[in-house]
Amino acid sequence: MDDTIKNEDRCALCEVNHPHPERIQYALTHKLDDETSLRLSELFKVLGDKTRIKLLSLLVVEEEMCVCDIAQLLNMTQSAISHQLRALKQSKLVKYRREGKTVFYSLADGHVRTIIDQGMEHVAE
Repeated sequence: MDDTIKNEDRCALCEVNHPHPERIQYALTHKLDDETSLRLSELFKVLGDKTRIKLLSLLVVEEEMCVCDIAQLLNMTQSAISHQLRALKQSKLVKYRREGKTVFYSLADGHVRTIIDQGMEHVAE
């Protein structure tokens, strides 16, 4: 083994070149295609913003909220909240319904709640 490789990197290298064809074949049949990996990376980009995460977590707690309530809770302008909601709506993470002049936002589906809940569980460990 090359002595220039750091000790902590050595554990990531195979000491012997001994492929496992059955594992390779299984992985090949289950790996993500380009379109799916692109869509998933876009989802994580949207989730990579702390304001959007805070907003989604509010919608986990309070199932439906209007822009003015979210703005007050996050101490932001309604315009800034609307901008974040637009990004979340385009990514199909939130949906809305109109009641008169008020628009109420909620999580698009149970998957979004699961993503947030599992993320919270993971960071709490």
